[in-house]
Amino acid sequence: MAARDTGTAIPVWLAEDDLGCVICHELLTWPVTLPCGHSFCRHCLTRALGEGRERRHWSCPTCRESAAQQPQLRKNTLLQDLADKYREAARELEAGPGRTPSPAPRPAPGPPRRAAPPPAAAKKSITEVGPELVDLVEQLIDIVKNLQSQRHLPESGRDNELSSLGTAFSGGMDLSLASPKVVTSNTPERKVSDILHDLEEILGKLRENFTWKEALDSQTRVEVLEAPSSSSCPLPDQSRPTPKRASRFAQWAISPTFDLRSLSCSLGVSQDCRTVTVSHDSQSYPWSHERFATCQVLCSQAFSSGHQYWEVDTQQCSHWAVGVASWGMSRDHILGRTKDSWCVEWKGTSQLSVWHMVKETVLGSDRPKVVGIWLDLEEGKLAFYSVATQEQLLYECSISASSPLHPAFWLYGLHPGNSLTIRQVKV
Repeated sequence: MAARDTGTAIPVWLAEDDLGCVICHELLTWPVTLPCGHSFCRHCLTRALGEGRERRHWSCPTCRESAAQQPQLRKNTLLQDLADKYREAARELEAGPGRTPSPAPRPAPGPPRRAAPPPAAAKKSITEVGPELVDLVEQLIDIVKNLQSQRHLPESGRDNELSSLGTAFSGGMDLSLASPKVVTSNTPERKVSDILHDLEEILGKLRENFTWKEALDSQTRVEVLEAPSSSSCPLPDQSRPTPKRASRFAQWAISPTFDLRSLSCSLGVSQDCRTVTVSHDSQSYPWSHERFATCQVLCSQAFSSGHQYWEVDTQQCSHWAVGVASWGMSRDHILGRTKDSWCVEWKGTSQLSVWHMVKETVLGSDRPKVVGIWLDLEEGKLAFYSVATQEQLLYECSISASSPLHPAFWLYGLHPGNSLTIRQVKV
């Protein structure tokens, strides 16, 4: 049999979601694969599993397959190579025809790091950098703890590793935030202990400062957003009589309920089926092949005509997306990344966006506490509102769906206790 020509390149079309991590929703970085076959960024999975260290069982964030102890996390080199090639292809596409993209820097050996943003990316704000700093310090703490456990490593080798770690961490960085002590001990064990203590102090200060800043921002933030669309016409059509009620949508208001068949294994719902919560505890709901692989759920109500309006309280959820989708939406896909789903999404990093067909439209940096969703299937329109004392238009778009649409929800980040509530519209 003739050997296959290994030099032949076969084009394969991939979307970013195909090589993405369902926890951080970015391209895989230092990917690891669990025994069940699902893959995640190493630091994302470590952090997700770390939330349950006191528990007796570990479980996959996607399928919830459990194990008696934490699995050994080894780098999946094949997925890493594919993700690196995807990044390079995206960089070449961004550079445009006839231009040579700048080569991507080779990652230095050591702990896994997030992929560098494209050259055209805007500078990050302090609220975006904060979580990345926390991740970095958490990774350094893990490294130091690993060094602590290597009791049989020759002292000279440990001294060199600790010296390199200290230099890499302190070089060009202001450590006055935590005011760490100067390491004066000459014993390797003492150095490890001191460095670990200082890193934990820095981690605590970072969390405290950024939590305080987010709380301050939420107090001073404007309650409503300006509409990014050039259209100033509010929905519904002003030619229709508007009832004299607290909400101008009250006559079309509905209060949908979550469908347990589509409920992800990582979610739980309230008794009235109008509050959905991230939960790592095993749920007693009947098994269904209609369940989403990620933290998503649809409502039972399906709409193919008429006008509907409902409101979602988002104040108890740090990362969320709400919108509409058809029942036939693939259970492995993400809301807003398919042709039959639309959503408005808060990323938890001061960015509000609208998603459809894997296309993102950034709306702004203000977070709506309550989102109103207006579905006008007579006119083929969908609109999202920020609801405070009155409804303020966030975004309006045209929709066309061959199947009935259901209210759809996504709670991501795997933070236990995060919840979304379908609230009663004021009348």
